[in-house]
Amino acid sequence: MVEETKQDTIADDSGQQDTLLEVNNLRKFFPITKGFLKRVIGQVRAVDDVSFAIRQGETLGLVGESGCGKTTTARCIMRALDPSSGEILYRTEDGSLIDVSTIGPAPLRELRKDMQMIFQDPFTSLTPRMSLLDIVGEPLLVHGEKSSRVRSERVAELLRLVGLRPEYMRRFPHAFSGGERQRIGIARALALNPRLVVADEPVSALDVSVQAQVINLLSDLQEQLNLTYLFVAHDLSVVRHISDRVAVMYVGKMVELAETEELFSNPKHPYTSALLQSVPIPDPKNKKERFVLEGEVASPANPPEGCYFNPRCAHATDVCRTETPVFEEIEPKHWVACHRASELDLRGLTEAATPS
Repeated sequence: MVEETKQDTIADDSGQQDTLLEVNNLRKFFPITKGFLKRVIGQVRAVDDVSFAIRQGETLGLVGESGCGKTTTARCIMRALDPSSGEILYRTEDGSLIDVSTIGPAPLRELRKDMQMIFQDPFTSLTPRMSLLDIVGEPLLVHGEKSSRVRSERVAELLRLVGLRPEYMRRFPHAFSGGERQRIGIARALALNPRLVVADEPVSALDVSVQAQVINLLSDLQEQLNLTYLFVAHDLSVVRHISDRVAVMYVGKMVELAETEELFSNPKHPYTSALLQSVPIPDPKNKKERFVLEGEVASPANPPEGCYFNPRCAHATDVCRTETPVFEEIEPKHWVACHRASELDLRGLTEAATPS
């Protein structure tokens, strides 16, 4: 357990008792080895000093380019990966705090009831040789429910909850479409009545029309079951629709965090502004100039000095190339890691990219 006297979290604006999950200075480095003896010659800084908090009942969107560390962050929170350093503090129903990054196998197994994950690919995340009854009911069996009748009743209830017919439970995953398979994955995640659900790009593999159905389902389930979501995605239009707040990552670092509409209308980091300019406008009559962000994404194995974004940033100065910016609150509930955040006005850039 962790003592209550901890540092104030950067994103907890409504009091500690409302915070369900708090991540402090999270790092995950992967070693680079060489030769027969696997000598370590470097490290991939997949997640590098990330901090945020999620309040009970809200949805935090985590966005960024491919390879920025979003999924690694999510997997560290779920302890599918062991963090290199940092804290992952989870508040239990009795109000106590558990550091997920350091607990042993037995308490971690018990904590799995509270924290579940929805995976990105609805095709590879379901075992093809297991029926829906076995797939959705497996968490119940693993956590001690030996009665097949009780498991069947619970699976039927979960299938109804996600919009599938209970009689489907004897079928196998190949009989279902991508959207239906993702609903099965959602049902499996809800089997143990979790409080926190980590959704790792849950709609990126689906058609646009099906995406809308799954997003609406997740929103309805959140309202019905008082769920808390960490929603990992790269589609900003989806994130804007479902998220209460949005966190932006670049090369393993958190660069901006704000309430959704504030971030979309008033970005403070040039990288956030560049992401917003890439959002297509759903109106064929409203054409905009094509925006291309110059340069290549920095390598997490050999990041540049100073701000990691400085080689691609049109606003970079000498201090950006030599000093690492501090992730700080420059406006109420608006956090950013940029030396020039207080002087840059990027709103005009995003107004052209975001539909009114």
